[in-house]
Amino acid sequence: MSVTSILSGNKENNQSKSGSEWWRSAVIYQIYPRSFADANGDGMGDLKGITERLPYLARLGVDAIWLSPFYKSPQADAGYDVADYRQVDPLFGTLDDFDAMLDKAHASGLRVLVDLVPNHSSDEHEWFKAALASPEGSPERERYMFRDGKGENGELPPNNWQSVFGGDAWTRPEGQKQWYLHIFDTKQPDFNWQNPEVRAEFESVLRFWLDRGVDGFRVDVAHGLVKEEGLPDFDEEYQQSMVEGGNQGPMWDQDGVHDIYRDWRKVLNEYDGDRMMVAEAWVKPQERLALYIRSDEMQQAFNFDYLLAHWDAAEVRHLIDESLAQTALAKAPTTWVMSNHDSVRHTSRFGLSNPGDRPNGIGRDSEQPDEALGLQRARAFAFVTFFLPGAAYIYQGEELGLPEHTTMEDKYRQDPTFWRTKGEEIGRDGCRVPLPWKADAPAFGFGPSDQTWLPQPQAFARYAVDVEEADSDSTLALYRKVLEVRAEHHLGQGELEWLDAPAEDTLLARNGDVYMMVNFGESAVKLPWDDAKVLAASHAQSSDSELDGNTGIWFQRG
Repeated sequence: MSVTSILSGNKENNQSKSGSEWWRSAVIYQIYPRSFADANGDGMGDLKGITERLPYLARLGVDAIWLSPFYKSPQADAGYDVADYRQVDPLFGTLDDFDAMLDKAHASGLRVLVDLVPNHSSDEHEWFKAALASPEGSPERERYMFRDGKGENGELPPNNWQSVFGGDAWTRPEGQKQWYLHIFDTKQPDFNWQNPEVRAEFESVLRFWLDRGVDGFRVDVAHGLVKEEGLPDFDEEYQQSMVEGGNQGPMWDQDGVHDIYRDWRKVLNEYDGDRMMVAEAWVKPQERLALYIRSDEMQQAFNFDYLLAHWDAAEVRHLIDESLAQTALAKAPTTWVMSNHDSVRHTSRFGLSNPGDRPNGIGRDSEQPDEALGLQRARAFAFVTFFLPGAAYIYQGEELGLPEHTTMEDKYRQDPTFWRTKGEEIGRDGCRVPLPWKADAPAFGFGPSDQTWLPQPQAFARYAVDVEEADSDSTLALYRKVLEVRAEHHLGQGELEWLDAPAEDTLLARNGDVYMMVNFGESAVKLPWDDAKVLAASHAQSSDSELDGNTGIWFQRG
C-alpha cells in the first residue's frame, strides 16, 4: 500500500483537552433544549431536564455541550427570536437553573457553549417595541433596518430580497410609513450592525454569559450580520455567483462581519479557560469560510460542505481534502458535523434513493427513506467522521441512530418555514422531535407525563435509550466505543494519511496507529492486510477477511 496523501490536523497547534485550545479536537454534543429532557412534565424540555441527564452525556464520552437558545422569547422560531438575551424563558426554567446546570456540567468534565443570535431579535424585544413607537430617523430605529418603501406612496418593499423562510424579507407595520428587514420570520427583525450601540450591546451580552462561566458561543447566522451598503436588489449577477459557489448575495458573507468577530475575540481573550466561538456560516467556497477562523476571529466554523455530503467515497474524500487544506492555511481545526437542528437527520438522508440528498424536510407525501439502510450507512459514516483530525459535533439522538420523523401530520408542525411557504417546504420539525429515553413509558420517558411539544413516532420505541443500553450492538454502544477509541488514540489531534483503497468506492486511511476503512459500495471488499486487528466495526462482518458493503471499521496492524 502506498501513501497517496498526508493531511494534517494542524498537529503542531493541538493541545490536550485538559489544557489550552481544547476546542481543536473536542467532541461537542448539541442539545436542543425543547426536545432533550423534560423535568416538569409540561411537554417541553428544560434546563433541569438537561441537568438530570448530564451523567448520560459524560458516559457517552463527549467533551462539551452546546445548547440551542433557552432565552426569553415568544417562541415564533423555537427561541431563535430572542426577546431578552440575559434571561431564561420560563419554559426552560430560571437563571438559577442555568447556573446549577453549568456547575454540574463543569463538575462532570463537560464544557458548555450557548447559542448567540446576533443577526436579529424578536419583535417583542424592548428595543424593537421602542423603535416602532419612535419617529423615522430616531436613535431607536437606527438599531434595526428600517427603510422607506418604493412606489408612489412607499407601498412597495425597499428591495426584492426574500425571506429564508419564504415570502418577502420586508414588512410594513400597520399604520407605519417605513418597512423593516427580516431575513427570517416577520417576528425576527434584523439588527443594524453599522450602529455602534448594537455592537456595544452584544459585547455586553457576551460578557454577561462569560461572567457566568460559559465556555463559548455558537454564533447563529454568523455570515449575515452585515448587509451590502445601499441594500441593492438580489439581481442576476448575485444569483449567478451562487451557482458558481461564491458570495451568495448582498445580505450574506460581507467582509464587514470580520471586524465584529475580531472585537468579540478580544472580549473572549479577557477571560481564562480558553473560551471559544464557532460560526454558523453557510459560505462557499471553503476559502471564504476559512476567513472566519483566522487567528484573531473565531476558533471554529461548521463544515456544512461535509454535512451536505452524499454517500459517495470520492465526494467525501474530496471534501475532506479541501476542508483540511483550507483550515490548515488558517492554522485552525476543521469542524466535522453530520446533522443539526436545521437539517434532515443523516440517518434518513442516507436512506433516500439519492443517498445524502438534503431536502428541506421530509413529509408524509415525500419519498420515504429506507430506515434500515440509512442507519447502516450512518453508523459507517461515523467511522469517517470521528477518525478525522479536528473537532466533531453530535446532534442529540444521533448517538441512538434516531431517524427523522417523516410522517408527522401537518397540524402538528410549528416551523415557520412550513407555514410561510404554505407547506411547499416541509421544514425542520422532523429532526426536532423529543428524544426517547424509555421504550415502555409515556412519551417514551421524555418527561414524567405523556406530553410532548411535537409528536413522537412509534418507531422511536426501538431507539429508546434504555433499549440501546441493554444491547451491546446498539448505535449507542457503538458511539461510546468509537469515542473511547478516538480519545485513547488522540485521533482528533492526529494526521490523516490516505492509502490506496482496494476498491473504487472504498476509503482507506491511517491516523497514528489506527487505520480506517469504509466501504461505500454494496459488495464486500477484501481487507488489504491479513494482520488487521479490529478495534471497532459499524456492523458484524460476514467474513474476517472482507469488509461488507455500507460498513466501516477501525483496526490496527499486527
